[in-house]
Amino acid sequence: MQTPEADLRTLMLAGLAGDGAAYRLLLETLQAQLGGYFRRRLAGDVSEVDDLVQETLIAIHTRRGTFDRSLPFTAWAYAIARHKLIDHFRRRGRVAGVPVEDSGLFASDDSHSVDARLDIERALATLPPATRALIADIKLKELTNAEAAEARGMSETAVKVAVHRGLKKVAAYFGVQPEKRP
Repeated sequence: MQTPEADLRTLMLAGLAGDGAAYRLLLETLQAQLGGYFRRRLAGDVSEVDDLVQETLIAIHTRRGTFDRSLPFTAWAYAIARHKLIDHFRRRGRVAGVPVEDSGLFASDDSHSVDARLDIERALATLPPATRALIADIKLKELTNAEAAEARGMSETAVKVAVHRGLKKVAAYFGVQPEKRP
């Protein structure tokens, strides 16, 4: 399992603030992750993995003062690892491309999912509270219509109609026209 950007960043910032235990944990976590990073890229020549991991950890340690706190930590750390790998290939006379994108440990861009969630929350806010609650029961909590009807003191048919009308209003909010049935 990979440690998320937020966890590594928190450990780095705590380490920069003088928390030795957090900094040790950061280096131990990075040691495990960098081992996998280098093994995948050395294609069978794994005898150099431990040396590259140690070189990278030393570089991260000695350059920790250059870490820009406004930027993702993993991008910074893996840029150092990438440069160490390129230096390794240069020393060995081997030419290899190391794509930046495939480290799998860069901070992910969640802005689209956050934007979508905010849009849906805004659309749902246009609905009456009872309708919002029914949609949450049916679509999020995955209750059956009968269960939602019982919980809300409504008939099953009333639940179906309210959810249908509510979803229709949400679709209209986004400018989506329902298909006409023939």
